[in-house]
Amino acid sequence: MHRLWRGVYAVGRPGVSERGWWLAAVLTCGPDARLSHRSAARLWGFELRHSQVIDVAIPNRVARRGRTGIQVHRQTHFEEASQRVVDRIPATDPVSTLVDLASILSGDQLERAINEADRLDLVDPEGLREAVEAMRSRPGTGRLRRLLDHHTRTDTGLERRFLRLVGRASLPTPETQVWLHGYRVDFFWPQIGLIVETDGWRYHRTPAQQAQDRRRDQAHTAAGLTTVHFAESQIRHEADHVRTVLADVVNHLSRNV
Repeated sequence: MHRLWRGVYAVGRPGVSERGWWLAAVLTCGPDARLSHRSAARLWGFELRHSQVIDVAIPNRVARRGRTGIQVHRQTHFEEASQRVVDRIPATDPVSTLVDLASILSGDQLERAINEADRLDLVDPEGLREAVEAMRSRPGTGRLRRLLDHHTRTDTGLERRFLRLVGRASLPTPETQVWLHGYRVDFFWPQIGLIVETDGWRYHRTPAQQAQDRRRDQAHTAAGLTTVHFAESQIRHEADHVRTVLADVVNHLSRNV
């Protein structure tokens, strides 16, 4: 028996894997404890900087001292529904993990964590935004919500923003959310054969999703249509640039009609 922490022992040999240490840390912190913050993120597969300290969350009502090598986070909001078990290790679910990370990471690091969760299909932008809204009283949700406001696509809101931009550029109003060649497009000018796609914040799309996007664009090109992509951040924060490029493309295509 090799003691790891109070009440937790490794049987047979002292060598324990990283996941073994995570499980031991949760066990020594009590029956309601769960892996959290950076440690939970690594358990879920996020590529974050390694930390020697193991993060464990416990209910705020529980009076329990920390352990050497364990960072104990006492939380007022400690819902049973937010716990998952991965490889026998109780841990915070992906959304709660991101909320916890929002209180300790820089903006760039938090954005990378969101992208990692998205890449791993643990969250999706719209679902994450709704979940964060429901948890808005928890520490970290305000910061995470502001970041999602900057990046998350909502079709109706983005459509209105883009159409206002089109109107200010004195351009014809496009059709929206129409189906062409088996694919739904964001904006379409049928008179000149122009499609505009707005690319959301999912920078690390899976290979299958990227291949699907290429097939979509190729189908439109084969049909003689022109597709222009704008990042959603450009539409929100670089309106002058978008208007200029869009006007130039529309004028060019109009001359060739």
